[in-house]
Amino acid sequence: MKNMFLGFLLGSLLLLSLSSFAQSASPVAYGEQVQATGAGRRALYQHALAWSEKEFAYTPKMDVKADAAVGTLRLRGTGKVKTLDNNKPVETSVHFEFVFRATDNGYDYNVGAFEVVPNAKQPAITLPLDDYVAQLAADRNNSRTNNDRRVRAQASSLASEVALSFRSYMNSHEGESDDTVGLK
Repeated sequence: MKNMFLGFLLGSLLLLSLSSFAQSASPVAYGEQVQATGAGRRALYQHALAWSEKEFAYTPKMDVKADAAVGTLRLRGTGKVKTLDNNKPVETSVHFEFVFRATDNGYDYNVGAFEVVPNAKQPAITLPLDDYVAQLAADRNNSRTNNDRRVRAQASSLASEVALSFRSYMNSHEGESDDTVGLK
């Protein structure tokens, strides 16, 4: 009985460690489909566009592409992540993509496609987040700094923060008809 319990415990720990490894290797993103019956594509699109113009705090924002005819919005935002270098925090810019699509009965959105600007003096050169994290993991000081996990966690937090800001804004305007968009 003891051996069977010990084997079960060991197997459970192995499965748990494999699942946490698989989660850490997954891309950083946050997406959601939201049902908003009766809201209408036009109203939902207008609310999302208003959020991107008035409430989007992740600047500079770039590559804004809005298409009212199909109810889509795509833009790139900017955030920061911090690594440790000789026990001093170093800020690095990250760009992410926000994609919104409205339908007659709801909308979906996604925050993802993270890219890092590894050198602030060359802001046009970016690196996919996963490649940057792999470089950090290969650094010989990573066992002390845990920069790879630190950056991945901060990027995940940023994705959740953007999604929370957007969803909160959209929820605060739920139930408004097309006629009240933009009126105060």
